[in-house]
Amino acid sequence: MRVLLIGSGGREHALALGLAADPSVDFLAAAPGNPGIAQVAELHEVKATDPAAVAALAVELAADLAVVGPEAPLVAGVADAVRAKGIACFGPSAAAAQLEGSKAFAKDVMAAAGVPTARSYACTGADEVRRALDDLGAPYVVKNDGLAAGKGVVVTDDRDAAERHAADCGRVVIEEYLSGPEVSLFVVTDGTAAVPLMPAQDFKRLADGDQGPNTGGMGAYAPLDWAPDDLVPRVLAETVEPTLAEMRRRGTPFAGLLYVGLALTPDGPKVIEFNARFGDPETQVVLALLETPLGGLLNAAATGTLAGHPPLRWRDGAAITVVVASRNYPGTPRTGDVIEGAEVPGVIHAGTARRDDGALITAGGRVLSVTATGPDLVAAREAAYALVNGVRLDGAQYRTDIALSAVEGRITL
Repeated sequence: MRVLLIGSGGREHALALGLAADPSVDFLAAAPGNPGIAQVAELHEVKATDPAAVAALAVELAADLAVVGPEAPLVAGVADAVRAKGIACFGPSAAAAQLEGSKAFAKDVMAAAGVPTARSYACTGADEVRRALDDLGAPYVVKNDGLAAGKGVVVTDDRDAAERHAADCGRVVIEEYLSGPEVSLFVVTDGTAAVPLMPAQDFKRLADGDQGPNTGGMGAYAPLDWAPDDLVPRVLAETVEPTLAEMRRRGTPFAGLLYVGLALTPDGPKVIEFNARFGDPETQVVLALLETPLGGLLNAAATGTLAGHPPLRWRDGAAITVVVASRNYPGTPRTGDVIEGAEVPGVIHAGTARRDDGALITAGGRVLSVTATGPDLVAAREAAYALVNGVRLDGAQYRTDIALSAVEGRITL
């Protein structure tokens, strides 16, 4: 199988490693890729959000399958353009990707499907914002309606900060705050059949102790030994299946990866958000534990044959990833800094580039996802932080408490 992977981040490097390890994948290309992906795939300089260019590349490479990693190309219609050329594509249509492209659209789908989620208001003006904040109260949850690279959400007790974020965004969704541990569940689907992957937990705040601003994600781990035994079947029954049915009813079936972000509230799991693609950095840990060949799984979803796919197999043990970010992230990150010690197994590249002299340098905010597995979470943590300590980057930022609360048994439901 000849596979074209679209994207350039840590999620795509993790996907590339999984695809390259699948015996059925005999050719792997990526566009535009990154220096880490270049170790396992042929890179092509094509803009990921240009549907025509991506589709033309898929034809040129005689790809059997295209896998779209990030959300922006999906919302731009890349999957539609590839399928229009007769090539299977893992990723939803532009219409279906609005589950992530518009928070208001997602809330409308959830309401129609009866999905457990937070009360919310879609607001476009200051008066609407103030009324919503008055009604829902603090902590205030204000979400940019559109794509914001995982950084469009403000959760705060500061009313002025909530109103400023709403004004900066323009159109927002304001929600009631959902208390309880957060869980990410990935579901591979062909629009009808749905195959859940292993739940994971990520860490959105920049600093230890969940302090600092929201980010695209500073680390993740799996499995979640503390999660309820019925979590996955319950979410499939209450959330995933009704959502897929509602998308089919609207004539825009969702096929690809449905990311369900959950809060495990005292009233049960409720949806915080939907995404239309693999989450980053949760992908790094989930795929590290997936034993089933990745290419065959994604191809089954892309070709409508997922119902006949064999049950998934998982490796024993645990996985953890620690994100190493550049100076100033999540503001305007400093780029061009030399990175040393990052070209070893387990270090997944995200915001990296090659300088003309061959040096590896920073090229974005989240630079690396340092990932390790072990027989248990304690061992996986030790291995991951040992790898982190081997990375040398001026001004590097990373959390030292990824998965610590789970290891110490401090997560309560």
